Amino acid sequence: AESAAAIGVQHFVKTVSEQELCETLPLIVWYLDDPVADPALVPLYFVAREARKHVKVVLSGEGADELFGGYNIYREPLSLRPITMLPNPLRKGLAAVSRALPQGMRGKSLLERGSMDLEQRYYGNARNFRPEQVAKVLRGGSEGTIREVTDPIYQVSQGWDPVARMQHIDLFTWLRGDILVKADKMTMANSLELRVPFLDPEVFAVASRLPFDQKITRTTTKYALRRALEPIVPAHVLHRAKLGFPVPIRHWLRAGELLEWAHHMVDTSQAGDLVDLAGVRRMLDEHREGVIDHSRRLWT
Repeated sequence: AESAAAIGVQHFVKTVSEQELCETLPLIVWYLDDPVADPALVPLYFVAREARKHVKVVLSGEGADELFGGYNIYREPLSLRPITMLPNPLRKGLAAVSRALPQGMRGKSLLERGSMDLEQRYYGNARNFRPEQVAKVLRGGSEGTIREVTDPIYQVSQGWDPVARMQHIDLFTWLRGDILVKADKMTMANSLELRVPFLDPEVFAVASRLPFDQKITRTTTKYALRRALEPIVPAHVLHRAKLGFPVPIRHWLRAGELLEWAHHMVDTSQAGDLVDLAGVRRMLDEHREGVIDHSRRLWT
């Protein structure tokens, strides 16, 4: 699935013009019904369009990361273990040390995250805005916090190993609210039937029983799944670094037709009672001038 995604992205970047993107984006939003702020759905639309020229049904790998431990962030509990195993008073002391260290200093983030409980530091893949960034563009500031979403899910996983708890968060937020939505909508927009064999109940039953060390090691992710597929999948694919589904929105929103399109979207928006449009224009200017990479926040 990742090989297909890589080929698809390369094809997409080489063959789709900025003008075609500007014309297609409103169509993609229309097919979504509800908004999903994931730019990967754009190349997915074009990949599905290309695939539909050849087949009517495709198999896809959605769910493998959440079930078998494929995200690199799942290795964080291993790297933080020397700190998270310390008594609470010591961890609080390290938190104070991290706050005193200058921004960008090596080790600051490790101390900061190690001193936090899992419920505080991990809330899934949708990490686009910090609270102070939301306050600059959302009328009335940020209503509520991410903990209102994640705390009830964490309540269910009390006593589980930390990777299982992170997987559980992603299953009930990222997988069902983003990944499966965009896969379903973008393939059906092209009359393409998508099947997700990793989410078969029997596969889930096996994955749910895997212990911590069969999911994550210090050198790899999806350990048990990779071992199981060694006789089938070529080694150069099986052990390749995780690729993801990258989209060049950082460049799109810096110059050219897509920057003009973004300004047009803001200027003609009727969402001024919800969003501070002047604040969004400032973000566009800062991104264009290279002051800060706002690409994911602007897209959202």
